[in-house]
Amino acid sequence: MTNKAKFIGADQNMRSFNFSLISTVVLLAIASFLAGCGTNSGGGANAGDNETAATVNGKPIKMEDVERAVKQQAQGQESRLSPLELASARLQVLESLIQQEVMFQKAEKENTVPNDEDITAEINKQKTQSGKSADQIEKDMKDSGMTEAALRDQVKKQIAIQRLVEKITGKIEPPKDAEIEAFYNGNKDAFVKKRGVKLAAIVIDPANNGEGDTTVDDQSAMLKVNEIGKKLQAGQDFSQLARENSEDQSRFQGGDLGYIAEDDLKQTFPEQIAADLMNPNTQIGKMLVTRVQGKIFIIKLQDRSDKDEAVNLDSPGVRQQVTDSLVNSRKQLLAASYQAIAMNEARIENNLAKKVVDNPNDLSGARPAPPAGSAMSTPVANSNAGSVTNLSNANSGGATNSQANTKTAATPKPAATAAPKPSVSAKPPAAAGNTNR
Repeated sequence: MTNKAKFIGADQNMRSFNFSLISTVVLLAIASFLAGCGTNSGGGANAGDNETAATVNGKPIKMEDVERAVKQQAQGQESRLSPLELASARLQVLESLIQQEVMFQKAEKENTVPNDEDITAEINKQKTQSGKSADQIEKDMKDSGMTEAALRDQVKKQIAIQRLVEKITGKIEPPKDAEIEAFYNGNKDAFVKKRGVKLAAIVIDPANNGEGDTTVDDQSAMLKVNEIGKKLQAGQDFSQLARENSEDQSRFQGGDLGYIAEDDLKQTFPEQIAADLMNPNTQIGKMLVTRVQGKIFIIKLQDRSDKDEAVNLDSPGVRQQVTDSLVNSRKQLLAASYQAIAMNEARIENNLAKKVVDNPNDLSGARPAPPAGSAMSTPVANSNAGSVTNLSNANSGGATNSQANTKTAATPKPAATAAPKPSVSAKPPAAAGNTNR
């Protein structure tokens, strides 16, 4: 098999990506406290927080905004960073904030800024999807230094930029039949349905994740698993039980994990479980219970393919998948080009970068050091977290999906001009046991 993406299979629901241009920094506002990755670094202001880190067309970006974003990326790794790494993280975060501000100002001119009701609705949706109690969300916000006003501002920019990109890329027309056929004929080896299975799952997390969580240890988790098992034996619908009980984002799809190729299956689940699922003697509909990184999975085998199968444009969903891939690739390129022009036209002054250049032998942060013993006297950033407006990221995931895991370069990169490749085999959202609550 080549390194081209593998076709996910005719029986899988085609999931064309929902392209949007949303800065990772914007998403961190929600991801940090809803996904529970904020660190308790304190929220007090430090000397220099009101300094202007940069300006975009005269609009200032304050150091407090930079520090907040850096803190939200800490994820417990602050003690591992050197002063040089912290300085680098600040510069990368500021670059993404500059890109975000440039695009937001464009959004203002194009009248794509949401009203207060839209902002409130989006925040409430994110909070509901997190599965956390109001008290836990409030605590996480405090720990990550996020205020309600700052959250609303970031969500406003998120929505405004997304709507802007949708407006810009709405000009893209569907490809003609000749283009679709040419792409397929040039990539036939990529259109293969690999050996694998289609799964659904109900995920139970024994960890105590805050007020309202009924599974706080192994004992309570197993009690819940047994309770669900009895309901399944009584004939209750698996997808409905998943929506009501699963502690994983897949609950919104009734527990559907999609089609998983055999190789991915072996990397995701214990060896014996993978073998049982691929065993031809295992009946479709069978349910198994296993653990993945501490979380308990009640798995239902929905379908299985025992051999690799080539598919063509007449196979269900294939033509639409090619169409979506071609359209989305063009949208990426158009959006990347739009941002490149916007960045070129903007008047940008990066004061933080200038301080580094002016003080080459003092890179401890390119700003006055905070008072000894203060919250920010300890580095609190992931030096690799170059969170930027990622034009080439095909999966905005609803923000939460992603959950701010993608690391990207500090400058926008246009999408490749080569023909797009079909989707890869889907993995469970909790493939590594990293479920979101």
